[in-house]
Amino acid sequence: MQTEYAIIYLEINLFSIILVYVIWLKTRGLSQMVAQRNFAMSIIAEMVFFASDTLYVLMNNGVLPSGDIPRLLCKTAYFFSTSIMCFFWFLYFEHMQESDFVKERIKVRLASSVIWLMGGLLLVNFMTGFLFYIDDDGVYQRGPLFILTYVLSYSYVIFTCLRAIYNICKTNTGTDKRNYVLIALFPIAPGAAGILQFIWPQYPVACGVLSLTTLLLYLNWIDKLISLDPLTGLNNRKQLQHYYDHNVQGHSNEGTAYYLLLIDANKFKAINDTYGHLQGDKALKNIAESLRVACKELSKRANIARYGGDEFVVLLESDNDDTPEKLKVRINEILADINKKTKVPFELTVSVGISKSGSNGTLKELIDEADEKMYKDKSKRRS
Repeated sequence: MQTEYAIIYLEINLFSIILVYVIWLKTRGLSQMVAQRNFAMSIIAEMVFFASDTLYVLMNNGVLPSGDIPRLLCKTAYFFSTSIMCFFWFLYFEHMQESDFVKERIKVRLASSVIWLMGGLLLVNFMTGFLFYIDDDGVYQRGPLFILTYVLSYSYVIFTCLRAIYNICKTNTGTDKRNYVLIALFPIAPGAAGILQFIWPQYPVACGVLSLTTLLLYLNWIDKLISLDPLTGLNNRKQLQHYYDHNVQGHSNEGTAYYLLLIDANKFKAINDTYGHLQGDKALKNIAESLRVACKELSKRANIARYGGDEFVVLLESDNDDTPEKLKVRINEILADINKKTKVPFELTVSVGISKSGSNGTLKELIDEADEKMYKDKSKRRS
């Protein structure tokens, strides 16, 4: 009976390993974005988690030869890989929420201290058994501080989940709110599976649920690849059109209106020709970052997109015509600060044109109007 149970356990976990391995291969081949590298690292930790769990069950049920030390090593790898997996999930979710936390290395290193704490506790556990141990009869037992193996690892997921809930309450944009809801809901299924396995460790629920959750995360990422610009991480033209069709066109909220800002880099061709395309890409990234920072100061979240080449679009809702004008000034102020921090070897500014949406206007009409004003702004700068 024990052998049959172990074989079923093996089949479920083997399916989970194969599934996440295929996802890892696809993830590694599609993108080198920092967020996706974190996602790929979480999958590697996940596979170690599955493998150590499977090996322990096979040894514990006599399918594979074992001793106390190999079983303890499997459990140690199981809990340590759990903390690493949760850490990289945490970084991935923080990137998805455009959190400033993951942009500062000191904060990321500080967050990783939980992993090192877990590693230290697991090493000391070999001598003390306060987390788990094998008793004199060869039976695996939980120690008095076993709960720490869950609390420390799950603290990462709880933190980013709470941040997502906070962002749900703060944002007024439907698209962004849906993204935050997805981030807040994703940890629930693995968390519930972890609790079930904590209560009934003999049931292989954690691996199956984790692999399916990883698949959902991967599909969500593929959806984002379709709608995001790969260089800047901003929305692409397709996503901009989708946002306009569902939020701006036919807008009837009295007292507010949507404004479109068309942003164009000044002398961008000269930057590319003189300093090369790598510096040109850096210029575009600096502009994208200045838009993100400037739009964070708005009372309502704006939709930012790379429209094409060195042109960007910001769509924002406001009850005041001064808001887009102030944003126009702030974009260049913030861009100047970013250029100074990144030490770019060239002058980088942007020209901005502003148009105001009517109830039945099209996105193209708005952009054409803003384009005319943008070139007037560019002419003023030249003169």
